[in-house]
Amino acid sequence: MGLSAEAQFHVLAVDDSVIDRKLIERLLKTSSYQVTAVDSGSKALEFLGLHDQDDQIDADIPSLSPDNHHQDVEVNLIITDYCMPGMTGYDLLRKIKESHVLKDIPVVIMSSENEPSRINRCLEEGAEEFFLKPVQLSDVNKLKPHMLKGRAMEDQSNINKRKVMEQTQTPERTRTKHNDLEVTS
Repeated sequence: MGLSAEAQFHVLAVDDSVIDRKLIERLLKTSSYQVTAVDSGSKALEFLGLHDQDDQIDADIPSLSPDNHHQDVEVNLIITDYCMPGMTGYDLLRKIKESHVLKDIPVVIMSSENEPSRINRCLEEGAEEFFLKPVQLSDVNKLKPHMLKGRAMEDQSNINKRKVMEQTQTPERTRTKHNDLEVTS
């Protein structure tokens, strides 16, 4: 069963080019990842449950997001093209890193242009990797450590949430039944 759990890493691939999208999808599936492919940054945000409205993103209200529908589908990594109409991969990266709920999801940027300033800007903004297109299987093999790290961070934040919940829900008294007598401690 260990293998099937491993295979359930879910990657969201974002690319406006059908050919590039099919290529990355095939490479990811070859590596046993579950893949959702979309053709724009705004569709990616919609899939993640974060709509493209800056005024809606409010980090002070954590209750807004965790119950939203996107949590049904756990995304372990986002791989996005840099050059896309409307919202670039860089814009998408920034929106994800600014989001209270999505910021721990690792993001990888792909581009057919090798521009050091662009690469550095993406890495400074929080991208895990910058792949040059066409993406190779050897590139895809570099994704797993980022997903494992992302999953570990998510587990850690869930543990922290649970601790907070336990601390806030301390009962006043505990009652136990002992030989049909109620004992209050």
